Amino acid sequence: MLAQARLARRLHLTVCIVAFAFGWAGGIIWETSMRKLLTVMALACMALGVAAQLPAQAKTFKEIKFGVDATYPPFESLSPSGEFVGFDVDLGRAICAQLRVKCVFINQGFDGIIPALQARKFDAILSSMTVTPQRAQQIDFSSEMFNEPTSLIVKNGSDLTPTALSLKGKTVGVESGTIQESYANTYWKPEGVNVVSYPGQDQVYADLLSGRLDASLQDSVEADYGFLKTPKGADFKFGGNATYDPKDVLGSYIAIGIRKDEPLLKARIDRAIARIIANGTYKKIEAKYFNFDIYGFKQK
Repeated sequence: MLAQARLARRLHLTVCIVAFAFGWAGGIIWETSMRKLLTVMALACMALGVAAQLPAQAKTFKEIKFGVDATYPPFESLSPSGEFVGFDVDLGRAICAQLRVKCVFINQGFDGIIPALQARKFDAILSSMTVTPQRAQQIDFSSEMFNEPTSLIVKNGSDLTPTALSLKGKTVGVESGTIQESYANTYWKPEGVNVVSYPGQDQVYADLLSGRLDASLQDSVEADYGFLKTPKGADFKFGGNATYDPKDVLGSYIAIGIRKDEPLLKARIDRAIARIIANGTYKKIEAKYFNFDIYGFKQK
């Protein structure tokens, strides 16, 4: 019994000491535990944030969503039934077929197409976008899709040419967000040319037809096949190609725009482009729309 009493007293003393220690250090222990918990939570949030910034490495593509400005025939437009059609659209479908993924097209005005890509509204831009130094600072680009010059359209009988001197005092229409808008604002507007921007290329042609514009500036092939060779373009002609470009506003070739944090998607699209060129698919699609080599076209 004595031994049991001594053991009980020792246990009681131990409990009291432990209780005192926790009472004295409880605040410190609780604070330290909370700090550790908050640190773990912060690291977890950081890990999730990093993962969100690396979608290409983790993402398995079952479909590719392409942003297109469907006002630009013969490259991209809407059929009477509302279906996306055009040279770019067919190339996109061929790329998706090579990658064995579903193709989805999302209509987007060209002036907001890069912000929409960065906001992840779609995966890539497939809309006759020319690679320029300014755009390359914002997004990445695929390998070359095709090439074409920038041309002026004028009324039959007009002697206007794509120079600031010839167009001074005249009104020229361009589509917002395009290299043609940048070109006209860079070289012509400071010299007295009235440059008017429109949300879509179809609106440019509407005002050209109504007489509100003296000329319009756009991609050469689009101007030819999307306007001049249609009944609406019967009273108009080419005024010439824009060639003066010391600031490299017009850029180089046309490609697919991709977010900079999607290197895997870029690599897959580049491989698909190489395959459709090598296996003859590109040429078959090209022949459906054009009677010349648009891939190897060089501006003169």
